[in-house]
Amino acid sequence: MNKMLQIYASLQSDLRRIEDGLARSLASDLPQLSEAALHLLKAGGKRLRPVFVLLAGQFGDYSLPTLAKVAIPLELIHMASLVHDDVIDDADTRRGQLTVKSKWDNRIAMYTGDYIYAKALTVATELEQPRIHQILSRSMVQMCIGEMEQIRDFFNTRQSIRNYLRRIRRKTALLIAISCQLGAMAAGAPERYCHALYRYGYNVGMTYQITDDLLDLCGTEKTIGKPPGSDLRQGNITLPVLYALREPGLGEQLLEEIRRIQDSEGAADSSAAVRLVRRSQGVRLAEQMADRYTAKALQALKGLPDLPAKQNLGEIAKFVARRSY
Repeated sequence: MNKMLQIYASLQSDLRRIEDGLARSLASDLPQLSEAALHLLKAGGKRLRPVFVLLAGQFGDYSLPTLAKVAIPLELIHMASLVHDDVIDDADTRRGQLTVKSKWDNRIAMYTGDYIYAKALTVATELEQPRIHQILSRSMVQMCIGEMEQIRDFFNTRQSIRNYLRRIRRKTALLIAISCQLGAMAAGAPERYCHALYRYGYNVGMTYQITDDLLDLCGTEKTIGKPPGSDLRQGNITLPVLYALREPGLGEQLLEEIRRIQDSEGAADSSAAVRLVRRSQGVRLAEQMADRYTAKALQALKGLPDLPAKQNLGEIAKFVARRSY
């Protein structure tokens, strides 16, 4: 059994209760709303955010009923963002299943996403720590800004790498960072542990998104659950592409391919552009950037006590960097 499976096995009972809590929280008197909201939940997922909450909670006074009130809202916020993303990206599949917008329509998907967000806040209100509510709400605001920045920069081949990193910080890394931070806070862990776990989660989150963007270009439809090159077809210019665009000769060819995709309004095949990026140094440079964030995540753990949770968090950081799905 590999180390990730061992970590999940050690948390199996508590994760099952969180999964049950997610299902209960999404139930509605309106059958169609219940079905749409539960659709993505039934498709599965890594449940990384609840795992981070539970592991971070072990640095304080571990109480599953309390930690569930953090883990469930965070996973629901993540799920809601995916439902909305699929509308923006016009995506037909996610996790190998039909998206909500594909199975129903855009209107149902948008209201389903809104409903899941509202349910996240409903569960979170059961916590009596105002600072947790403040951090959660601010993070939701930043996530929305990150999503808007991504839309603004669709097909923007002149954007800077700094813009890309700021965008993924808001869009992805922040929610993972606060999963670690709030899990520790809810368990009453010392403030210095909460800060260290936030830094760990932020850096893991940056690695996660860069790796996700690499998989979109280098993975297969079977492993990633959607056709490779989806980001390019949608106009999402990711880190490997930004690096590849800088290469003399190849960069000009790639720019032409991206313009062709843009002119076709996403209908054109992106396979030629994907091949160009794979031939470039962009993949290697993006991998190196991800490795640097992983190293920072592992460094952040050094100030924490030597609990099994610390080792498990280190293993997760390494898994995120080398994952193939």
